[in-house]
Amino acid sequence: MKNLFITQVERIESQKPKAKSQNLKRLSIHYWLLAIGLWIMPIAIMAQEQDSIVIKEQIIDEILITGVRATSQTPVTFSNVSKEELKSRNLGQDIPTLLGYLPSVVMTSDAGNGIGYSGIRVRGSDATRVNITINGIPYNDSESHGTFWVNMPDLVSSVENIQVQRGVGTSTNGAGAFGASINLLTDAVQEKASAEISNSFGSYNTWRHNVKFSTGKIGEHFELSGRLSKIKSDGYIDRAWVDMKSYFLQGAYQDDKRLIKAVMFGGDQVTYQAWNGLEDLDKLENDRTYNTSGEMYDRDGNFLGFYKNETDNYKQDHYQLHWNEKLSNNWNTNLAFHYTRGEGFYENYRNNNDLSDYGIAPVVVDGELIEKSNVVRQKWLVNHFYGTVFSVNYRDNDWNVILGGGLNKYEGDHFGYITYAREVPLQNYPHLYYFDSSVKIDVNFYGKANYKISEKWNAFADMQYRAVGYKANGQETGLVDDNFGFFNPKAGITYYVNDTNSLYFSYARANREPNRDDYENGNPKPETLDDFELGWRLNKERFKLNLNGYYMRYQNQLVLTGALNDVGAPVRENSGDSYRLGIEADATIVASDKWIFRPNIAVSQNKNIDFFTERDGELQDLGNTNIAFSPDVILSNSITFIPMENMQISLLSKYVGSQYMSNLDLKSSKLDSYFINDLNASYTLKTNKVFESITILALVNNILDEKYISNGYFYSYDVDQTTFDVAGYYPQATRNFLVGVTLAF
Repeated sequence: MKNLFITQVERIESQKPKAKSQNLKRLSIHYWLLAIGLWIMPIAIMAQEQDSIVIKEQIIDEILITGVRATSQTPVTFSNVSKEELKSRNLGQDIPTLLGYLPSVVMTSDAGNGIGYSGIRVRGSDATRVNITINGIPYNDSESHGTFWVNMPDLVSSVENIQVQRGVGTSTNGAGAFGASINLLTDAVQEKASAEISNSFGSYNTWRHNVKFSTGKIGEHFELSGRLSKIKSDGYIDRAWVDMKSYFLQGAYQDDKRLIKAVMFGGDQVTYQAWNGLEDLDKLENDRTYNTSGEMYDRDGNFLGFYKNETDNYKQDHYQLHWNEKLSNNWNTNLAFHYTRGEGFYENYRNNNDLSDYGIAPVVVDGELIEKSNVVRQKWLVNHFYGTVFSVNYRDNDWNVILGGGLNKYEGDHFGYITYAREVPLQNYPHLYYFDSSVKIDVNFYGKANYKISEKWNAFADMQYRAVGYKANGQETGLVDDNFGFFNPKAGITYYVNDTNSLYFSYARANREPNRDDYENGNPKPETLDDFELGWRLNKERFKLNLNGYYMRYQNQLVLTGALNDVGAPVRENSGDSYRLGIEADATIVASDKWIFRPNIAVSQNKNIDFFTERDGELQDLGNTNIAFSPDVILSNSITFIPMENMQISLLSKYVGSQYMSNLDLKSSKLDSYFINDLNASYTLKTNKVFESITILALVNNILDEKYISNGYFYSYDVDQTTFDVAGYYPQATRNFLVGVTLAF
């Protein structure tokens, strides 16, 4: 792919725009100067999120992320997932699959088995509205706002812990969280040298190999660690195979006052496309693994077979440098720089397309005028994302104050080629048919504070200002030149009833700009959310309970319509006023030394208010309708049995209520509820000979063999003022298994 990329870039270099607009240059310079000015102020050696030395009760590995993490003092609802919890189920599946049993979470997979293209929704909000950070660095794609987990396969093998904040949460870097934020902290510095070899195998010819190492502390200060992984699978859906490679490399220096980390990680993936879903109800019933991607037909509509290279090809590399400094017992700081480079394309076979859509003139072949042809197209994306994030933290017995922010810039080139057109003798293949470029600058500054008013009361305040400038010249988007300024205040109070009980209330506002695809669909408006959260935390030795109620009121929420664009991305539209109202509860019950229960439940209403739509040639007022892809009930439970030391068996259950795939409350757009169960077992043998330990993992997914569907799409089209509806579905895997062995040295 690298050589092909170089060839393509050389081919289009002469056609590439030579300069960005002067206004955008001035905007960029203004933001950079503003940031540099802040760096040289006295609060300069700034710190944003942190990693593992002791700063009072904190660990510096976790100071790497204090800027975006919530604690028990913070009046928001969140879930923490430890490294040990992740390892017990880590057999090569994507992070959304591993987080799928948390409250209000629904996950789905294009290939059906949780490997490859996977998605996550929290409180009904899709991936474009869930903010992701890795060590405090924004991960969501700046233009689409989406999160493509497929581009960082097996990253979970290098993750120390994950926090999921539901709702707006606290100020974070990147676009504002409209459903949740997910914060990942990569591996902490290891004291002792270690190495691991992991192998897993399973259904659909799935296998994963990885190797990890850590030098441990060298000379009490330095550590080098890394990982290499390779994952392959044929997928549950026909031809939905994946071939993914990834790496992780970290160098660290640590002493009593500072932690400096250089982190590199990335992934290289090739996947056969499976994002078309199934519209044929007969096939859905009798041949549910059928994949329409790559279908080829002749001019008379006769089926010819499948195109072999209907693939997505993408490589992404991340570079991060973190400096965490303990200035005194009360002050610590973090400064981080980052750079991400992505490059790749997807290729697909298109039947009977208009040549004019690709800038190709009609041709005469054997006396016949050819205006349509089957073509093979490649759509490329080459992008750069770079910047800095920073914070300074003051902490004493009463105050915990963080001041910070981020300055980030995105540059992306979108271009496409026709590499083949049946019966059209083009002399210069590949034929460049479009070239678009875009630039986005994102600056935010925030201040947040926890103040201990008394032994019973704690106050929280969080103020963020975010400025966004976006320019694009896409053929689909048209000329875009938008600037946004958002003020996002948050405040709350926590009351400690006693040592084990606390109550909290918070209010938070979030604003978000439209994404690239929204501009393709019209003139989108930015969206605003007011989020009210009321909760109770009970924390006893053998019983923990979190109960949270929320009311999220939106203006111009960009809800999913149910439709997909021609590259499989969900289409969104402003819905005017809307709200989400719900209750979430999760508990941990240690019934005995052998039995642990972790149930959670989310019950909600998700409504568009006075929703209008055009059907059958008329504008119709549908009143209050359900927001698409927002089930009213989500239940999960984990039952863990520990029959002996170093062994555990867990039954994981998930119920997702019915949901609509559109905002029209049409029966034809409804997804049925489903109930699935997974069985997970692990056993660690301590050998202390050749190997320090041998860990055996086994996972049986969907043990009851349910034929369920977790995702789909829905769109309408008009013919002579009559509306016709079409629904498509993504079947998920029936019973399947994964087993693995990890050898630790």
